[in-house]
Amino acid sequence: MSSNLVANKTFSHGIHPPENKQHTCNEEIKQFPFAPVMVILLSQHIGAPAKAIVREEQEVTRGQKIAEAVGFMSVPMHAPASGVIKKIGLAPGPGGKMVPAIYLQPFPGSGQSVDEGKPCHLETATPEEIINAVQDAGIVGLGGAAFPTHVKLKIPEGKSIDTIILNGVECEPYLTADHRVMLEQVDDIILGTRYLMKATGAERTIIGIEANKPDAAEALLEKTKDSPEITVELVKIKYPQGAEKMLIKALLDREVPSGGLPIETGVIVNNVATTAEIGRLLPHGRGIQERVVTITGEGIARKGNYLIPIGTPLRYALEQVGMDESVTSVVLGGPMMGQAVTSLDIPIMKGTSGIVCFSQNGGTEFAPDECACIRCGRCLEACPIFLNPSRLGLLAKAGAYDEMISEYHLFDCFECGSCSYICPSRIPLVQHFRVAKRLMREKQQKKSA
Repeated sequence: MSSNLVANKTFSHGIHPPENKQHTCNEEIKQFPFAPVMVILLSQHIGAPAKAIVREEQEVTRGQKIAEAVGFMSVPMHAPASGVIKKIGLAPGPGGKMVPAIYLQPFPGSGQSVDEGKPCHLETATPEEIINAVQDAGIVGLGGAAFPTHVKLKIPEGKSIDTIILNGVECEPYLTADHRVMLEQVDDIILGTRYLMKATGAERTIIGIEANKPDAAEALLEKTKDSPEITVELVKIKYPQGAEKMLIKALLDREVPSGGLPIETGVIVNNVATTAEIGRLLPHGRGIQERVVTITGEGIARKGNYLIPIGTPLRYALEQVGMDESVTSVVLGGPMMGQAVTSLDIPIMKGTSGIVCFSQNGGTEFAPDECACIRCGRCLEACPIFLNPSRLGLLAKAGAYDEMISEYHLFDCFECGSCSYICPSRIPLVQHFRVAKRLMREKQQKKSA
C-alpha cells in the first residue's frame, strides 16, 4: 500500500459489527438477464413521483424515457429493456403499500444496447446544463437514500462549497457493490467527479474509502496521481463510518450543525456508484436503467455482485442466484439500515444496493425477547451523534413524541441502528424512533393542511 494511504481518521463512538463481505468482495460484476416482466415503480426517490408518459401496449426501446419528472424535486424513469408496456397501475412497494408503477414485458431476445441521446460534454457544458443533464438521466443517490442528485448539486443562494467527498466507505455488513464499482468503473468515477466539480465549483474532491478496501484505494490513487485536486484517503473500519456527518467529521474535522445539511460546512457528499453513473451516462445522454446490486446471505448459492435492470422483481432475481427454501427473511440494503421485505414481488429500485437473505439453518441465532432497559449506557457510547437512545426509547414507549424532539433532538438521528445492535436488552430502539418520526411528520402535515 502507498505510504500516504494510512487509515488514521475516524469519528467518535460507533460499533464494529461483523463485516461478512468475504463471500462477494472478490466477485466481479456480472450482467443480469431480463425478467419476463419488469415493474418500474414511479416513486423510487425522495420527492414527487414521476408521471408516466407511455400508454399500455406501446412499444419502447431500452433507455427510452417512460415517465417524466414532476417538478424540481423529482426524476424521470427509463425503460430497462426494449419491449411492450403491458400495464400502468399499482404494484407492491418496499413499505408494503401499493404504489403507481409501469409493467414492461421485454421482447424475446432483447439486447443490452442503449441508443445515444443528447450528450452533455464536460468541456463545453455550463454548471446549469450539467445539473439538468443529471436530472434528465434520472440519477439519484445509489447508496440507499435515493435523494435526487441534481437537487444536491444545486447550491442555494448565499451558500458555497469548497470540497466534494466521494463516499466509498460502504460500511454496511455484507454489501460490496460499491467496492466492485471502485475496482471496475474507475474511469467513470473520475469523469463523474469532474462533472460534479464543474457543476458545483468545488476546488477539491476527497475520495474516502474504508481500510478494508485497500485494492480500491490503490486503483483510484493510480488514476488520480496526476490530479492534485482529487485525493484518496483511507478511514478506519467502523460503523457507521459511511454516514455523511461521520465522513465529514473524519476527513475534514467539520461538524454538520444540528438540523443542518452537509452544505452548511461547505461540503457535498456523493456516493461513488452515483458518481460513476454520472460519468457513464452524461457523455452519451442516456438515462439510468440498471445498477450494481450485491446479492448474498445464507441460502444463496451464487452470491455475487450483479448489474441488474431496475424493475427486476425480487422473486426472479433470487431464483437466478439460487435461493434456498431455508431463507426466512430478505432485506433490501444491508442488515443495519436495510428494510425487510413483505413480498418477493417488490422490484429492484434505483436505491437497492443489496439483497441480503437470512436463514434459520444458516447459523443465524434469532434474538431473544425484548427485556427492560438496564441503564447500562452502551447505546450512549455507540451513538455517533451523541444522542441518548435509552431516554428516547423510554419516551417513545410513553408516546412523549414532542419531548423527544424538543429536548432530545430526535430528528438528528439518521437511524444507523447502532443503538439497537449494541443493546443487551434487545430493545428495538431505532424502530421506535422511526415510528415516532413518522407520527410526528403526519401530525405536522395535518396541521399544515
